Amino acid sequence: MIKIYNTLSKSKETFKPIQEGQVNIYVCGMTVYDLCHIGHARVMVIFDVVRRWFDILGYSVNYVRNITDIDDKIINRSIQNNESIESLTQRYISEMNADAKALGVMSPSKEPKATEHIQDMISMIQTLIEKQHAYVAKNGDVFYSVRSFKGYGKLSGKSIEDLRAGERVDIDQNKHDELDFVLWKSAKPNEPSWDSPWGKGRPGWHIECSAMASSIFKEYPIDIHSGGIDLKFPHHDNEVAQSEAFYNCDNWINNFWHTGHLHIAGKKMSKSLKNFTTIKQMLESFTSKQIRFMFLLHQWNTLMNYSPENSLPEAVSKEEQFNSFFKNVKAILRQCNIHSTV
Repeated sequence: MIKIYNTLSKSKETFKPIQEGQVNIYVCGMTVYDLCHIGHARVMVIFDVVRRWFDILGYSVNYVRNITDIDDKIINRSIQNNESIESLTQRYISEMNADAKALGVMSPSKEPKATEHIQDMISMIQTLIEKQHAYVAKNGDVFYSVRSFKGYGKLSGKSIEDLRAGERVDIDQNKHDELDFVLWKSAKPNEPSWDSPWGKGRPGWHIECSAMASSIFKEYPIDIHSGGIDLKFPHHDNEVAQSEAFYNCDNWINNFWHTGHLHIAGKKMSKSLKNFTTIKQMLESFTSKQIRFMFLLHQWNTLMNYSPENSLPEAVSKEEQFNSFFKNVKAILRQCNIHSTV
Protein backbone atom coordinates (compact mmCIF):
# COMPACT_ATOMS: atom_id res chain seq x y z
CA MET A 1 0.00 0.00 0.00
CA ILE A 2 1.18 3.52 -0.78
CA LYS A 3 -0.23 6.44 1.15
CA ILE A 4 1.04 9.79 -0.09
CA TYR A 5 0.16 13.47 -0.25
CA ASN A 6 -2.02 14.37 -3.25
CA THR A 7 -1.57 18.02 -4.27
CA LEU A 8 -4.97 17.96 -5.97
CA SER A 9 -6.98 16.97 -2.89
CA LYS A 10 -4.48 18.68 -0.56
CA SER A 11 -4.48 15.64 1.70
CA LYS A 12 -2.64 12.37 2.24
CA GLU A 13 -4.47 9.54 0.47
CA THR A 14 -4.11 5.81 -0.03
CA PHE A 15 -3.26 5.22 -3.67
CA LYS A 16 -5.95 3.34 -5.58
CA PRO A 17 -5.17 2.40 -9.18
CA ILE A 18 -7.73 2.96 -11.88
CA GLN A 19 -6.98 -0.48 -13.28
CA GLU A 20 -6.14 -3.24 -10.81
CA GLY A 21 -2.45 -4.14 -10.91
CA GLN A 22 -1.58 -1.32 -13.35
CA VAL A 23 -0.28 2.18 -12.68
CA ASN A 24 0.27 4.94 -15.23
CA ILE A 25 2.68 7.70 -14.21
CA TYR A 26 3.49 10.84 -16.19
CA VAL A 27 6.44 12.89 -14.96
CA CYS A 28 7.24 16.32 -16.40
CA GLY A 29 10.80 15.98 -17.63
CA MET A 30 13.59 18.32 -18.60
CA THR A 31 13.88 21.16 -21.07
CA VAL A 32 17.14 20.15 -22.74
CA TYR A 33 19.21 23.29 -23.24
CA ASP A 34 21.75 22.81 -20.41
CA LEU A 35 23.12 20.27 -17.94
CA CYS A 36 20.76 18.87 -15.32
CA HIS A 37 21.08 20.37 -11.82
CA ILE A 38 20.42 18.95 -8.37
CA GLY A 39 16.80 20.14 -8.46
CA HIS A 40 16.31 17.81 -11.42
CA ALA A 41 18.17 15.12 -9.47
CA ARG A 42 15.69 15.37 -6.60
CA VAL A 43 12.74 14.82 -8.95
CA MET A 44 14.55 11.95 -10.70
CA VAL A 45 15.44 10.16 -7.46
CA ILE A 46 12.15 10.65 -5.59
CA PHE A 47 9.97 9.32 -8.40
CA ASP A 48 12.48 6.58 -9.18
CA VAL A 49 11.92 5.36 -5.61
CA VAL A 50 8.14 5.63 -6.05
CA ARG A 51 8.36 3.66 -9.27
CA ARG A 52 10.53 0.96 -7.64
CA TRP A 53 8.09 0.66 -4.75
CA PHE A 54 5.23 0.05 -7.17
CA ASP A 55 7.40 -2.64 -8.79
CA ILE A 56 7.99 -4.27 -5.41
CA LEU A 57 4.24 -4.24 -4.73
CA GLY A 58 3.71 -6.14 -7.98
CA TYR A 59 2.22 -3.41 -10.16
CA SER A 60 2.80 -3.21 -13.89
CA VAL A 61 4.21 0.32 -14.17
CA ASN A 62 3.98 2.50 -17.27
CA TYR A 63 6.38 5.31 -16.36
CA VAL A 64 6.50 8.17 -18.86
CA ARG A 65 8.90 11.11 -18.57
CA ASN A 66 8.76 13.64 -21.40
CA ILE A 67 11.49 15.76 -22.99
CA THR A 68 10.87 19.37 -24.05
CA ASP A 69 13.07 19.78 -27.11
CA ILE A 70 11.55 22.97 -28.52
CA ASP A 71 11.33 26.07 -26.35
CA ASP A 72 12.38 29.72 -26.21
CA LYS A 73 15.39 28.85 -24.02
CA ILE A 74 16.48 26.14 -26.45
CA ILE A 75 16.20 28.51 -29.41
CA ASN A 76 18.14 31.24 -27.61
CA ARG A 77 20.88 28.84 -26.52
CA SER A 78 21.27 27.43 -30.02
CA ILE A 79 21.72 30.98 -31.35
CA GLN A 80 24.27 31.78 -28.62
CA ASN A 81 26.21 28.60 -29.41
CA ASN A 82 25.86 28.97 -33.17
CA GLU A 83 24.61 25.38 -33.05
CA SER A 84 21.61 23.65 -34.57
CA ILE A 85 18.69 22.94 -32.27
CA GLU A 86 18.90 19.24 -33.11
CA SER A 87 22.58 19.09 -32.16
CA LEU A 88 22.01 21.06 -28.95
CA THR A 89 19.04 19.04 -27.72
CA GLN A 90 20.52 15.65 -28.60
CA ARG A 91 23.73 16.52 -26.77
CA TYR A 92 21.89 17.47 -23.61
CA ILE A 93 19.53 14.48 -23.85
CA SER A 94 22.62 12.26 -23.84
CA GLU A 95 24.03 14.17 -20.85
CA MET A 96 20.69 13.90 -19.02
CA ASN A 97 20.51 10.15 -19.56
CA ALA A 98 24.13 9.76 -18.41
CA ASP A 99 23.31 11.71 -15.22
CA ALA A 100 20.22 9.59 -14.54
CA LYS A 101 22.20 6.38 -15.02
CA ALA A 102 24.97 7.63 -12.73
CA LEU A 103 22.35 8.29 -10.02
CA GLY A 104 20.95 4.76 -10.37
CA VAL A 105 17.68 6.03 -11.85
CA MET A 106 15.81 3.53 -14.01
CA SER A 107 15.04 4.51 -17.60
CA PRO A 108 11.40 5.49 -18.24
CA SER A 109 9.06 3.12 -20.03
CA LYS A 110 8.67 5.87 -22.63
CA GLU A 111 10.49 9.18 -23.09
CA PRO A 112 8.54 11.16 -25.71
CA LYS A 113 9.96 14.32 -27.26
CA ALA A 114 7.71 17.32 -27.83
CA THR A 115 8.74 17.55 -31.48
CA GLU A 116 7.50 13.99 -32.03
CA HIS A 117 3.93 14.98 -31.06
CA ILE A 118 3.34 18.24 -32.92
CA GLN A 119 0.34 16.82 -34.79
CA ASP A 120 -1.20 15.62 -31.52
CA MET A 121 -0.85 19.16 -30.19
CA ILE A 122 -2.42 20.66 -33.30
CA SER A 123 -5.37 18.26 -33.06
CA MET A 124 -5.92 19.13 -29.40
CA ILE A 125 -5.76 22.86 -30.14
CA GLN A 126 -8.28 22.47 -32.98
CA THR A 127 -10.71 20.74 -30.63
CA LEU A 128 -10.27 23.46 -27.99
CA ILE A 129 -11.05 26.13 -30.60
CA GLU A 130 -14.15 24.23 -31.72
CA LYS A 131 -15.31 24.01 -28.09
CA GLN A 132 -14.73 27.76 -27.67
CA HIS A 133 -12.02 27.30 -25.06
CA ALA A 134 -9.39 28.79 -27.38
CA TYR A 135 -9.21 31.46 -30.08
CA VAL A 136 -6.97 32.55 -32.94
CA ALA A 137 -5.50 36.02 -32.44
CA LYS A 138 -4.96 38.53 -35.24
CA ASN A 139 -1.23 37.78 -35.36
CA GLY A 140 -1.81 34.03 -35.87
CA ASP A 141 -1.11 32.97 -32.28
CA VAL A 142 -3.66 30.70 -30.61
CA PHE A 143 -4.58 31.36 -26.98
CA TYR A 144 -6.46 29.38 -24.34
CA SER A 145 -9.29 31.38 -22.82
CA VAL A 146 -8.76 30.92 -19.07
CA ARG A 147 -12.13 32.36 -18.08
CA SER A 148 -13.91 29.83 -20.32
CA PHE A 149 -12.94 27.07 -17.87
CA LYS A 150 -14.83 27.32 -14.60
CA GLY A 151 -12.50 25.03 -12.68
CA TYR A 152 -9.33 26.96 -13.48
CA GLY A 153 -6.92 27.08 -10.54
CA LYS A 154 -8.34 24.07 -8.68
CA LEU A 155 -4.88 22.48 -8.41
CA SER A 156 -3.02 25.51 -7.07
CA GLY A 157 -6.03 26.72 -5.08
CA LYS A 158 -5.74 30.23 -6.52
CA SER A 159 -8.87 32.18 -7.31
CA ILE A 160 -9.09 33.42 -10.87
CA GLU A 161 -8.73 37.03 -9.70
CA ASP A 162 -5.40 36.17 -8.05
CA LEU A 163 -3.95 34.47 -11.07
CA ARG A 164 -1.29 35.94 -13.32
CA ALA A 165 -0.02 34.92 -16.73
CA GLY A 166 2.52 32.09 -16.69
CA GLU A 167 6.17 33.04 -16.44
CA ARG A 168 6.88 31.72 -19.93
CA VAL A 169 3.99 33.71 -21.43
CA ASP A 170 4.48 37.38 -22.24
CA ILE A 171 1.63 39.85 -21.75
CA ASP A 172 0.35 40.32 -25.29
CA GLN A 173 -2.06 42.85 -26.76
CA ASN A 174 -3.43 40.08 -28.98
CA LYS A 175 -4.92 38.34 -25.95
CA HIS A 176 -8.55 38.79 -24.95
CA ASP A 177 -7.46 38.59 -21.32
CA GLU A 178 -3.97 38.87 -19.83
CA LEU A 179 -4.46 35.53 -18.03
CA ASP A 180 -4.89 33.68 -21.34
CA PHE A 181 -1.93 31.53 -22.27
CA VAL A 182 -0.49 30.62 -25.64
CA LEU A 183 -1.19 27.25 -27.26
CA TRP A 184 0.41 27.98 -30.62
CA LYS A 185 3.03 30.62 -31.50
CA SER A 186 3.07 32.00 -35.01
CA ALA A 187 6.38 31.61 -36.81
CA LYS A 188 9.14 34.16 -36.35
CA PRO A 189 12.07 34.63 -38.75
CA ASN A 190 14.83 32.03 -38.38
CA GLU A 191 12.91 29.97 -35.84
CA PRO A 192 11.80 26.35 -36.32
CA SER A 193 8.18 26.02 -37.36
CA TRP A 194 5.54 23.51 -38.43
CA ASP A 195 2.49 23.83 -40.69
CA SER A 196 -0.85 24.25 -38.95
CA PRO A 197 -4.40 25.42 -39.81
CA TRP A 198 -3.35 28.84 -38.43
CA GLY A 199 -0.16 29.10 -40.44
CA LYS A 200 3.41 28.11 -39.65
CA GLY A 201 4.39 28.14 -36.01
CA ARG A 202 5.31 26.05 -32.99
CA PRO A 203 3.51 24.91 -29.85
CA GLY A 204 3.43 26.73 -26.55
CA TRP A 205 4.96 25.00 -23.56
CA HIS A 206 1.79 24.04 -21.66
CA ILE A 207 0.07 22.14 -24.49
CA GLU A 208 3.01 19.75 -24.86
CA CYS A 209 2.41 17.56 -21.82
CA SER A 210 -1.37 17.43 -22.26
CA ALA A 211 -0.98 16.23 -25.86
CA MET A 212 1.80 13.75 -25.13
CA ALA A 213 0.05 12.23 -22.11
CA SER A 214 -3.24 11.95 -24.02
CA SER A 215 -1.49 10.38 -27.01
CA ILE A 216 0.41 7.81 -24.95
CA PHE A 217 -2.19 6.79 -22.36
CA LYS A 218 -5.17 7.05 -24.76
CA GLU A 219 -7.65 7.41 -21.90
CA TYR A 220 -8.34 9.30 -18.70
CA PRO A 221 -8.11 9.72 -15.81
CA ILE A 222 -4.37 9.08 -15.50
CA ASP A 223 -3.27 7.59 -12.18
CA ILE A 224 -0.42 9.96 -11.34
CA HIS A 225 1.01 13.18 -12.76
CA SER A 226 4.16 14.39 -11.04
CA GLY A 227 7.05 16.82 -11.11
CA GLY A 228 8.59 19.63 -9.08
CA ILE A 229 6.35 21.92 -7.03
CA ASP A 230 7.42 24.86 -9.22
CA LEU A 231 5.29 23.30 -11.99
CA LYS A 232 2.06 23.36 -9.96
CA PHE A 233 1.27 26.86 -11.17
CA PRO A 234 0.97 27.80 -13.92
CA HIS A 235 2.09 24.71 -15.87
CA HIS A 236 -0.02 22.00 -14.23
CA ASP A 237 -2.99 24.31 -13.69
CA ASN A 238 -2.90 25.02 -17.42
CA GLU A 239 -2.58 21.33 -18.28
CA VAL A 240 -5.65 20.55 -16.18
CA ALA A 241 -7.67 23.33 -17.80
CA GLN A 242 -6.88 22.44 -21.41
CA SER A 243 -7.11 18.66 -20.88
CA GLU A 244 -10.41 18.68 -18.99
CA ALA A 245 -11.85 21.11 -21.54
CA PHE A 246 -10.61 18.83 -24.32
CA TYR A 247 -12.17 15.69 -22.79
CA ASN A 248 -15.15 17.53 -21.30
CA CYS A 249 -14.41 15.83 -17.99
CA ASP A 250 -13.97 16.84 -14.34
CA ASN A 251 -11.07 14.53 -13.52
CA TRP A 252 -8.15 14.23 -15.94
CA ILE A 253 -5.64 13.22 -13.25
CA ASN A 254 -6.38 11.21 -10.09
CA ASN A 255 -3.21 12.13 -8.20
CA PHE A 256 -0.79 15.04 -8.50
CA TRP A 257 2.46 14.35 -6.63
CA HIS A 258 4.98 17.20 -6.38
CA THR A 259 8.46 17.28 -4.87
CA GLY A 260 9.30 20.32 -2.77
CA HIS A 261 11.54 23.24 -3.74
CA LEU A 262 15.30 22.85 -3.47
CA HIS A 263 17.31 25.87 -2.33
CA ILE A 264 21.07 26.32 -2.17
CA ALA A 265 22.26 27.64 1.21
CA GLY A 266 18.91 29.29 1.80
CA LYS A 267 18.58 30.87 -1.62
CA LYS A 268 16.75 29.88 -4.79
CA MET A 269 19.13 28.16 -7.18
CA SER A 270 20.14 30.58 -9.94
CA LYS A 271 23.02 31.00 -12.35
CA SER A 272 22.99 34.76 -11.73
CA LEU A 273 23.72 34.08 -8.03
CA LYS A 274 26.45 31.61 -9.02
CA ASN A 275 24.91 28.93 -6.81
CA PHE A 276 23.93 26.60 -9.63
CA THR A 277 25.10 23.04 -8.92
CA THR A 278 24.92 20.37 -11.63
CA ILE A 279 24.52 16.65 -11.09
CA LYS A 280 27.96 16.10 -12.62
CA GLN A 281 29.53 18.51 -10.11
CA MET A 282 27.93 16.64 -7.19
CA LEU A 283 29.11 13.29 -8.50
CA GLU A 284 32.70 14.55 -8.49
CA SER A 285 32.62 14.64 -4.68
CA PHE A 286 29.92 12.20 -3.61
CA THR A 287 28.67 8.77 -4.62
CA SER A 288 25.29 8.21 -6.21
CA LYS A 289 24.11 6.36 -3.09
CA GLN A 290 25.09 9.29 -0.89
CA ILE A 291 23.15 11.67 -3.12
CA ARG A 292 20.12 9.38 -3.09
CA PHE A 293 20.30 9.08 0.70
CA MET A 294 20.53 12.87 0.97
CA PHE A 295 17.23 13.31 -0.86
CA LEU A 296 15.50 10.45 0.94
CA LEU A 297 16.48 11.78 4.39
CA HIS A 298 14.32 14.84 3.68
CA GLN A 299 10.54 14.78 3.45
CA TRP A 300 10.02 14.50 -0.27
CA ASN A 301 7.41 17.22 -0.74
CA THR A 302 8.85 19.92 1.53
CA LEU A 303 11.48 22.61 0.97
CA MET A 304 14.99 21.18 1.04
CA ASN A 305 17.87 23.54 1.78
CA TYR A 306 21.05 22.09 0.28
CA SER A 307 24.62 22.86 1.25
CA PRO A 308 27.48 20.31 0.99
CA GLU A 309 28.64 20.84 4.56
CA ASN A 310 25.16 20.39 6.08
CA SER A 311 23.20 18.13 3.72
CA LEU A 312 25.61 15.30 2.98
CA PRO A 313 27.38 14.23 6.21
CA GLU A 314 24.32 12.29 7.41
CA ALA A 315 23.93 10.74 3.95
CA VAL A 316 27.59 9.66 3.98
CA SER A 317 27.08 8.15 7.43
CA LYS A 318 23.96 6.26 6.28
CA GLU A 319 25.82 4.82 3.31
CA GLU A 320 28.57 3.58 5.64
CA GLN A 321 25.97 1.99 7.93
CA PHE A 322 24.28 0.20 5.03
CA ASN A 323 27.60 -0.99 3.60
CA SER A 324 28.64 -2.31 7.02
CA PHE A 325 25.29 -4.04 7.51
CA PHE A 326 25.38 -5.86 4.17
CA LYS A 327 29.04 -6.78 4.67
CA ASN A 328 28.09 -8.44 7.96
CA VAL A 329 25.10 -10.17 6.37
CA LYS A 330 27.31 -11.62 3.64
CA ALA A 331 29.79 -12.86 6.24
CA ILE A 332 27.03 -14.61 8.20
CA LEU A 333 25.63 -16.20 5.06
CA ARG A 334 29.06 -17.49 4.09
CA GLN A 335 29.46 -19.04 7.52
CA CYS A 336 26.11 -20.79 7.06
CA ASN A 337 27.05 -21.88 3.50
CA ILE A 338 24.10 -19.95 2.10
CA HIS A 339 24.48 -18.46 -1.35
CA SER A 340 24.00 -14.68 -1.24
CA THR A 341 22.87 -12.30 -3.95
CA VAL A 342 23.15 -9.28 -1.62
